[in-house]
Amino acid sequence: MRATNEGRGPLYRLYINRLRRQLPPASVPQHIAMMIDGNRRWARQLGYETAAHGHRAGAAKMREFLGWCDDVGVRVVSLYLLSTDNLRKRDSKELADLIEIIAELADELSRERDWRVQAVGRADLLPADLARVLAEAADRTRDNTGLHVNLAVGYGGRSEIVDAVRSIIAKHQEDGGSLDDLAASLTPEQIGEHLYTGGQPDPDLVIRTSGEQRLSDFLLWQSAHSEFYFVEALGPDLREVDFLRAIRDYTTRDRRYGG
Repeated sequence: MRATNEGRGPLYRLYINRLRRQLPPASVPQHIAMMIDGNRRWARQLGYETAAHGHRAGAAKMREFLGWCDDVGVRVVSLYLLSTDNLRKRDSKELADLIEIIAELADELSRERDWRVQAVGRADLLPADLARVLAEAADRTRDNTGLHVNLAVGYGGRSEIVDAVRSIIAKHQEDGGSLDDLAASLTPEQIGEHLYTGGQPDPDLVIRTSGEQRLSDFLLWQSAHSEFYFVEALGPDLREVDFLRAIRDYTTRDRRYGG
């Protein structure tokens, strides 16, 4: 399942190494959110009969992508794998294939390096087998201290915000507080603490492949001050050079929070 750069020439590797040297370690984003897109188009362009070939190639690329992130010092990566809209709109065969591929990916990542895997999303919306694999991956890697990998599965940004507010209200009522008190004291920081990614830094950089330039309900709250980088390559065709150029571009930006 692992994609590689086998077949790349020595000049390519020299260029990769030069790009790496150009990245100031202190300027590398600490949290990258990745929206891999174009898997189905990739499969169709290559003449495959089903989208599953594209989704498998995309999953292999995500494993490779995480290695690139780990190698340059990124601490957190969030991968958008399956949205709540996907659960409703994909045809049953494609969705079944995608669920199987995600389960395989989660299990593999939980055995990779010292990575910590966490599922973010609505586990109650997922098939029981996939929810179990995700929970096992999280449990297996709970004490790992390496790259933190968020797998957004059964995820929707609007739903996440609603769930966070509901959680805040429930806890406030449990503590005996009134809704008037809560309305007067509610802060963005409180909502952030109750998101699926509570306790993690917000993404510094959001990358999306295939030339699409939209958020698609991904990390709506967390990406309020994120930088965005769009890659023309379809997901499975993403190269390490594309990734390093995205990081290099990020390091040159003057981040103006709210400005």
